[in-house]
Amino acid sequence: MAAMTVRGVLYMYNVARQAYNRFLSVCGNPEKAQNAVALLVWLDQGTISAIHHVPAMAPDAVALVAEEANVVLECLRHQKPTLPPIPIISVLCMQGGVHIESGFFTFHQDLIVRGVAHFLNGAGKFIFDDRLHALLRRSETGLIVNPPELMAPYTSQPMAVSEDYRSMFITFSKGNAIHREDIFEYFRQKWGDCVVRVLMEKTKGGHMPMYGGIIFKTEAIVKLVLNGERLIKISIGQREIWLRKYVPSPTNTAA
Repeated sequence: MAAMTVRGVLYMYNVARQAYNRFLSVCGNPEKAQNAVALLVWLDQGTISAIHHVPAMAPDAVALVAEEANVVLECLRHQKPTLPPIPIISVLCMQGGVHIESGFFTFHQDLIVRGVAHFLNGAGKFIFDDRLHALLRRSETGLIVNPPELMAPYTSQPMAVSEDYRSMFITFSKGNAIHREDIFEYFRQKWGDCVVRVLMEKTKGGHMPMYGGIIFKTEAIVKLVLNGERLIKISIGQREIWLRKYVPSPTNTAA
């Protein structure tokens, strides 16, 4: 059996790409659009085919689906996620004969995160690549013949990226630092084995750290945690921490 090529993956997920373009046209945020597609692709199992309806939906309906999908992903990062109703996604799933309520996502949050992250790290890397789709269009019109990038074998294994792209910067309120073990356990319990290590500021004289960092196993987890936002807040126990994407700095002293 011939190996799947990048071209084959683009064709296989053509509907997902169309849905991405629709989400992007109404929400304007690439990461929110990608996460919404990834969630619907994860749902697209068995008789469910919710994502196939998105390309033909009216703009207002597309905006509602995008909003519901992103609300699901945002709520999953909360300590005790309580999801609001998701009427549009529920209706789309029911067209495949499956009844899904918001509680389904809370109960299966670890499976969802792993599935969505797997898609973003694998097929999503190609599906959301505008340059590859431009190559595909040129190939289909005969302007170029079998470009190597499209004919390359496809692998679903996550692409290796440096730690800088898989890391988040953490800040604490003064006197309210959280133990690294608690941060590690929070993400492990919610989203499975996704953390490589947690770093904390080096301090002296018994002072509590004011910042730290998390290195995740894949870049997709960072995108899911932020979900298109520059800065987010989560609660661990009774304390809050702020997270943003890590930007390397020569003055960083976390260890």
